[in-house]
Amino acid sequence: MIEDDYELSQILTEYLNKFDIDVVAAEEPYIGLSLLTQHKFDLIILDLTLPGIDGLEVIPKVREQSSIPIIVSSARDDITDKVVAMERGADDYMPKPYDPRELVTRIKTILRRVQNHDENSSPASLFELNDKARNITFKNRLLELTAAEFDILSILITHKNSAVSREQLLYDSNHIDDSSSIKNIDVMISRIRHKLSMVDNENSYIKPVRGIGYLLTEKV
Repeated sequence: MIEDDYELSQILTEYLNKFDIDVVAAEEPYIGLSLLTQHKFDLIILDLTLPGIDGLEVIPKVREQSSIPIIVSSARDDITDKVVAMERGADDYMPKPYDPRELVTRIKTILRRVQNHDENSSPASLFELNDKARNITFKNRLLELTAAEFDILSILITHKNSAVSREQLLYDSNHIDDSSSIKNIDVMISRIRHKLSMVDNENSYIKPVRGIGYLLTEKV
């Protein structure tokens, strides 16, 4: 909480503690910004009328280093302040005075939304397959692949974390002759691994599966 009114800060802190919400209070904005770099917080309650720098200027400084939710808590009820605060990255705006029970509700609502977003967000894939353009990027680097190498790697990506037999790699490829030897798959896998190593030479993403074929994984 960045709030220069010590008495109000104490009242809110004690009230929020009753709902298992721990509060670290800072009376000056630069102290609050410094604390943000030293500790992990779930949310910021920000006053606007602060010593040294206006709260509206604090919001973009927070956004330079964090996407942490911000609830503005201010006696300034001018619609312009609210619009500017929201445009600069605030998540909510509460004009003072307000019932502390409402603050608890706003905090829990925002934290629940953030938690649900985090749970539903899947991490970005290291491999990005574009079938229409027939290209594959690995760690945001475009791979230079032959048509046959593209077929093999795209099949492995499509079946990520599952074993794919050499026979499937051979017969599902559109650019490998069906009469080719199964051993040709091993040669092409070796070439693909080499091209991946030019981007990341510390990890192996294509694993051999004894008696079957190969498996592509992003867990190294």
